[in-house]
Amino acid sequence: MSILGFLKPSVYKDPVLGDLVRKGRHWRGVISLGSQSVVPLVVAGPRAAPDETRLGLARELGHRYAALRPAIEAALFEHYEPYSEADLGEVPRLGRPEQVWGHASPVRVLIEAMGGVDTVEIAYRTEWDTEHTLGARFQGWALRELNGSVI
Repeated sequence: MSILGFLKPSVYKDPVLGDLVRKGRHWRGVISLGSQSVVPLVVAGPRAAPDETRLGLARELGHRYAALRPAIEAALFEHYEPYSEADLGEVPRLGRPEQVWGHASPVRVLIEAMGGVDTVEIAYRTEWDTEHTLGARFQGWALRELNGSVI
């Protein structure tokens, strides 16, 4: 066993988010998105502690998520429409944007700089696009894009 096997992982105790464990360049924990679900949280930051600004975004996200959902559902529905029009047979039939929530679920939240701007990315799995994880990216709490292939 290498010496690294004996090192204790770095843990940051946040009063709102709970324990965040350092792995690679990120701090990892979990976050609650309203009453919907608890998903993994990944926050960029230096070795000593998570970035305080990004921690603030993570702490705010739980309270803001309900207000962000309409923009997310509109983007998810727009992504869904070409799949529906292709009539692949396995695609759910949705008539309105709010119906995406029965067929899409959050799987991770990543908070880090993208293009030099702190970004909150909420990743979703959907029933109509099983090959990709979709990332709803927010900067300044405004939806900037729905990226079609995030990790």
